[in-house]
Amino acid sequence: MCNIQPPIVRRSKGGKGPRRDPCSAANIEHATVTHMAIKWDVHFQLKMIVGSVSLNVKILKDTTKVFLDIRDLSIRSITVEGTEVEFRIAPNSYTFFGSKLCVYLPEDKSTAGTEILIHITYSTSNEASALQWLKKEQTTDRKAPYLFSQSQAIHARSIVPCMDTPSVKMTYKAEVSVSAGLTCLMSAIGEGSKGDEERTTFFFKQPVGIPSYLLAIVVGLLEKRDISHRCAVWAEPSVVEKAHWEFNETEDILACAESIVGPYIWGRYDMVCLPATFPFGGMENPCLTFLTPTLIAGDRSLVSVIAHEIAHSWSGNLVTNSSWEHFWLNEGFTMFIERKICGRLVSESYRQFMAFNGWTNNLIPAVHEQFTPSHPFTKLVQEHENVDPDVAFSCVPYEKGSALLFTLEQKLGGAEVFERYLRDYIKEFSHKAIDTYQWKEHLYKYFHAEKEILDSIDMTTWLFDVGMPPTKPKYDEEMVVDCDKLIKEWIEADENTVKNITRDMYGSMKPLQQIECISQLWQHDPPIEHYKLEALNTLYSLNDSENCEILLNWIRLCVKSRWEPIVPRAIRFLNSQVDSSTVVLSTVISLDGPLCAKEVRDNFPPFSSIDASHHS
Repeated sequence: MCNIQPPIVRRSKGGKGPRRDPCSAANIEHATVTHMAIKWDVHFQLKMIVGSVSLNVKILKDTTKVFLDIRDLSIRSITVEGTEVEFRIAPNSYTFFGSKLCVYLPEDKSTAGTEILIHITYSTSNEASALQWLKKEQTTDRKAPYLFSQSQAIHARSIVPCMDTPSVKMTYKAEVSVSAGLTCLMSAIGEGSKGDEERTTFFFKQPVGIPSYLLAIVVGLLEKRDISHRCAVWAEPSVVEKAHWEFNETEDILACAESIVGPYIWGRYDMVCLPATFPFGGMENPCLTFLTPTLIAGDRSLVSVIAHEIAHSWSGNLVTNSSWEHFWLNEGFTMFIERKICGRLVSESYRQFMAFNGWTNNLIPAVHEQFTPSHPFTKLVQEHENVDPDVAFSCVPYEKGSALLFTLEQKLGGAEVFERYLRDYIKEFSHKAIDTYQWKEHLYKYFHAEKEILDSIDMTTWLFDVGMPPTKPKYDEEMVVDCDKLIKEWIEADENTVKNITRDMYGSMKPLQQIECISQLWQHDPPIEHYKLEALNTLYSLNDSENCEILLNWIRLCVKSRWEPIVPRAIRFLNSQVDSSTVVLSTVISLDGPLCAKEVRDNFPPFSSIDASHHS
């Protein structure tokens, strides 16, 4: 069992005085949940989970109430230490926050230091925001229905009454009953199952304290393939062998991460490859990372996503942002560690190129196109009062946060020195939830001898100002040079000289370089000529690429140039990856010409017929 720490509430602007997480109604200054025991029955026909939860609650200050977060839950009864108590449900001002469940405590259970058990029987709504229910026809194998969850950022409250804030960490156990023949997995260690011809009950235990957003469940027709003594992959039967081959280097990645940031404490690192409607590249649920099938490229070229989710085992899952206003502490550190892992496994030049690519292809477009340079969501430390954290989501905390750490590494003595700091940071804040002010305090304490250097960095602008960072890190651009050379060759070619371009340079590149080249051609104005697109496809077989990132950028390049031969390939891509390809759909439909628009409409069904989830 881990040492469950008291919650650390966020501080007000300027770092003075505690404030509650603005995305949660929980009174974490008065009480905290330390353990959760779940009993669930999963009902596919109803699209509901029916069951109960027992919450071990520690009273921190005298209080007559415990406030919990819920969203569209039907509460049937509540007891405290076996005695039925009154409760009240009050809606929040903004619907995306759900409602506040007030549990009234008996007088003898309301004093500081008391530990109580709150038992709640309830059921979810068939529109629970954390759950996606798939009919068997919507799965890859079309043999059985499928369920998966997405609790981050504030959706756990739609499947369980909880203190739905990352500042509260708890252990949990679970008993989940599902239809016989289906397998249930959770973000925990499996402890076996039992059942009969109709139902099977699976048992789970998570002995390390986690925030509510890491509570996860999958139910479906699944098979398992072991990778190592602590790593395995789960997927539908027709996918599992491909997934096993694609992710077979997971143990090597995990071991490399340990060499950088310390021992892996979670016991197992399993993965589940979900159906295509899973709307993210990956989700770092402890003991069970969720992965999109778009990562199965057939050449292991997209496994950096595995490195990212593994890195979350330390930054995010072990050391956690105390509220979503400090999300960069989760994602900036994780992106930075991910690239360190890739640097160890490939080369330092590759790490530098990944960071450069993140700055140019992710951060700049996010600041200037997704938002504007004056938008408050381009800050690292944000204000989320009355803000749905899903709306604030972007690559800014990932890339701006990683760039800050990259800058600090360069200023404070290089990689070896900074990795020692990373390990100390993880050790200092393990099992805790922290904010930016605590991070900065520890940074100055660790590098106390380098205070003058730290003071020379415009930390206020980095952390609290909108727009791009005040300075750009000095990236090694060795791998950028080859990209620029190839891009220039294609742009300057004419109908005669284009025939002289060979496959050699492109074929020798890392997949990320290939993506960069195609992306830069897409961004070029005026659009690339049709004869060059034909030559690109002939030379590099881009239409046949199994790498979804390459294919997506290739389709965007062709669409921008209004090259009609791409339409059938775009349609096939859309039909295979509905969730991740909506941007392509909207772009293809905007093509001039009745043939293109009609072909898309005739071959791609409307979203209403797909029963797309709210996540999509």
